[in-house]
Amino acid sequence: MSTFPKGFLWGGAVAAHQFEGGWQDGGKGISIADVMTAGDNNKPRQITNGIKAGENYPNHEAIDFYHHYKEDVKLFAEMGLKCFRTSIAWTRIFPNGDEDQPNEMGLQFYDNLFDELLKYGIEPVITLSHFEMPYHLVTEYGGWRNRKLIDFFVKFATVVFKRYRNKVKYWMTFNEINNQSGMMNDWSLFTNSGILKQSGEDIRRSMYQASHYEMVASALVVQIGHKINPDFQIGAMLAMGPAYPASPDPHDMMKSERAMQANYWYADVQCKGKYPAWLLKYFERQQYNLDITLADQDILRAGTVDYIGFSYYASHVVQASKNETVDFMAQDADTSIPNPTLPTSDWGWIIDPIGLRYALNWLTDRYDLPLFIVENGLGAFDTVEAGQIHDPYRITYLRDHIKQMALAVKIDGVRLMGYTPWGIIDLVSAGTGQMDKRYGLIYVDKNDAGEGSLHRMKKDSFKWFQQVIASNGDNLA
Repeated sequence: MSTFPKGFLWGGAVAAHQFEGGWQDGGKGISIADVMTAGDNNKPRQITNGIKAGENYPNHEAIDFYHHYKEDVKLFAEMGLKCFRTSIAWTRIFPNGDEDQPNEMGLQFYDNLFDELLKYGIEPVITLSHFEMPYHLVTEYGGWRNRKLIDFFVKFATVVFKRYRNKVKYWMTFNEINNQSGMMNDWSLFTNSGILKQSGEDIRRSMYQASHYEMVASALVVQIGHKINPDFQIGAMLAMGPAYPASPDPHDMMKSERAMQANYWYADVQCKGKYPAWLLKYFERQQYNLDITLADQDILRAGTVDYIGFSYYASHVVQASKNETVDFMAQDADTSIPNPTLPTSDWGWIIDPIGLRYALNWLTDRYDLPLFIVENGLGAFDTVEAGQIHDPYRITYLRDHIKQMALAVKIDGVRLMGYTPWGIIDLVSAGTGQMDKRYGLIYVDKNDAGEGSLHRMKKDSFKWFQQVIASNGDNLA
């Protein structure tokens, strides 16, 4: 008997802005991803004031899935995917975000894509907002600082829920909504909430206010989605990176506890329908006086999610600061330290398969909901040799993580819905804007400079994952 249940959703994950391209095709508007330049491991991406001549914006073309989707979906089907996680670019449906009527050409593109997937028996798994909100909502309204964005998002979600009610069953609202709390940098605040710090602004207060509006919007669309189609499964989506204490010292233990609380309170709100007590006390001490109404609280209670989708790439180790105060927030200072017991990727990310089992158990214990691993993968340099890409390092990474998934299901009783490795096809890295940081099981001929034929090739990992899916996870050789 297989460890994984019948109907387990083996698949692959991407995001519209990282692979679609066609940034001005079909009436699409400018998204926040379209004003982010290329970077690398040593040079951060820049957020420009609109589109600037001479800058390299890698998301504009990406891998041009917009014009290649039929051949790519055929490859996904050959691999055996049961589902395909992507996002609907908000700017294809409402180019500026505040229009009265949606863009029919954008709606038709996703009709065509979903029909192509369903033709091969591949379930679409759709994120509504994946780091690609309309740029106009940033310049005109200040991003998610503004309560008006709730209505704009609800309108967008309602349109696509109704349009695809018979084509899409699995949805998520905001991708890695907790990044902005755990990172607190320009990149995460902009990609999550369209926020760039203004002179004199208390940016932490703005982050909490924006997060609140996003969670109200999420709770509203959960309720609306269930009315449109009671069979919809609508989930939250978190970036999950467990924080281990650096030592048995109780100060380190408390630091790791607060790090977990500070990064995952979003799930408390989206799964339990209320803010945790420690965070309300923090708001009170900071005198934030956030715009959280009684009506908002009712909405949050009524709009809890059906499951938790999450990404898992790495764990972290945290250490208490010297003279740590009793009233601390984990992200106030960089207290992460290296983990000497584990290897790292080419980009310095810790590789910790057992951390995935820990994450699955932690989320199950806390929320008792079905779980869906919707991102997991290894960013690495790949080399083409005689028309082939040998990537045993990627196979090892995926195999080791699937083994831990199996233990979580078989030994720990975790209710796991599916597994969609990140970047099933090479795409633009969200963090660095690179193409050479490759996650895919399908190679795309394009480099960091934007050069290449866009030709697709199967890596060794393609055939390996094909047999994994065919055996429902039993054959990991």
